[in-house]
Amino acid sequence: MSTVGHDRVGARALLAGEGFRRLLVSRFAAQWGDGLFQAGLAGAVLFNPEREADPLAIAAGFTALLLPYSLVGPFAGALLDRWDRRRVLVVANLLRGLLVLVSALLVAVGSSGLFVLALLVVGISRFVGSGLSASLPHVVAPRVLVEANALATTLGSVVTVVGAACAVGLRAVLGDGDVGSGATTAVAVVGSVAAAVFAIRFPVGALGPDAVDEPRETALAIARGLLDGARAAWRTPSVLAGFVALLAHRAAFGTALLLVVLLVRFEFDAGLAGLGQVAVVFGAGILLAGLTTARIVSALGARRTTRGALLLGAVVIVVLGLPLQQATTLVAAFGISFAGQVVKLCVDAAVQQDISDETRGRVFALYDTLFNVTQVVALALAALVVAPDGNSPGLVLVAGAVYLLGALGFTLVSAERR
Repeated sequence: MSTVGHDRVGARALLAGEGFRRLLVSRFAAQWGDGLFQAGLAGAVLFNPEREADPLAIAAGFTALLLPYSLVGPFAGALLDRWDRRRVLVVANLLRGLLVLVSALLVAVGSSGLFVLALLVVGISRFVGSGLSASLPHVVAPRVLVEANALATTLGSVVTVVGAACAVGLRAVLGDGDVGSGATTAVAVVGSVAAAVFAIRFPVGALGPDAVDEPRETALAIARGLLDGARAAWRTPSVLAGFVALLAHRAAFGTALLLVVLLVRFEFDAGLAGLGQVAVVFGAGILLAGLTTARIVSALGARRTTRGALLLGAVVIVVLGLPLQQATTLVAAFGISFAGQVVKLCVDAAVQQDISDETRGRVFALYDTLFNVTQVVALALAALVVAPDGNSPGLVLVAGAVYLLGALGFTLVSAERR
C-alpha cells in the first residue's frame, strides 16, 4: 500500500479549510438523507405489519437496491472524469430528491413497484459518493489525504446512522403502516436539497477534473469507463491489493448482514428498534475506525494495518458471532464495522493518492461496482441456505473463512506487486 499521504495535522486544521468544510457539509446532508431513506424503506419492507419478509425477499430487496447501479457505475464514472464535478453533484442531488418524493408516494400507496425507484435513488447516492471521493484531493493537500478521508468518510457514516435513527423516531410518530412509512421516507428529500445547495457554492471547476483524456464523443467516453477504471487499478499495486482486501470484507459483510437482519427480525424478535441498535453499533465501529486509522497507519503502515483489520474481522465474526445471542451479535457488528472501515479508509486513500485525477472518478465508480456486486452475490448465496430465523452457525464460519482468504490474497498480491 502507498506510504504517501499519512501525515496527521488534526481535525481543527483540516476544518480550517473552507473548501474541505463545504464538501464535508454537502456529504453530511446527502448521507443523512440516505440513512433516513434507507431506514424508512427497511421499516416499510421488514417491519411493516402490512407486508411480509423472508430471507429470499430480503436478499431480493438488497439486490434491487445495489445491483442495477453496479452495472452502470463504471460508465457513469467516466462522467465524473469528463464533466464538472460540482455540476454533477448539484444535478444528481436534486434528481435524487425528486425520486425520493416519488418513492415515498409509492410506499404510502403500498405499490409493489417500489424497488424500481428505490434502486434509482440508491444508485444516484452511490454516484454522488463517488463524486465526493473523487473531489476530495482538490480541497486538501496530498499529505493529509488519509486523515481527511478518515474524517469525511467516518463522520459521514455516523451521520448516515443519525439519519436512520431519525427514521425510527419519525415512524414512532407517523405510524408504521404504509402511509406512515411513506411520510417518513419523504423527509429524506431535505438531505438531497441541502447537499445540492452546499455543492453549488463551489466555483465552477473547483472540484475537477483538471484535465480529461476522454474522446470527444460522450457516449464513447461512457462506454470506456469500465475498461479504463480496471486498467488504472491493475497498474497501481496499492489499489489492486486494496481491492482484494475490500472484496473479501464485502463478501463476509453481505453474509453477516443477512444473518443479523434475520436474527433481529425473527430469533431475537427485537423489531425495528433492534435493527436500530445494530445501526448504532455499526456507526460506533465506523467512528472508532475514523479516530484511530490514521494513527495506526502512521505506526504500522497501510499494508500491515489492512492485513491486521482483515484478521481482526475473522476473529470477531467467529468468536462473537457463533453464540448467536443478541448481546454478542451486537459486539460482533461493532468489530466487523470497525475492521471494514479501517480497510476502506486505507483503500480510499490509495485511490485518491495513487490514481491520477483524470481517471480517479472511473476507478471509484469501478470500486463501488465491484463491492456492491460482491455483497449482492454473497447475500443471494447466503439466502439460499440460511435458516429462516437466521440461526445458521455454518454461515458464520464461512464469513470468517472469507476474511482469512482476503488477508492471504492481500498479502500475496502486495508481495508480488511491490
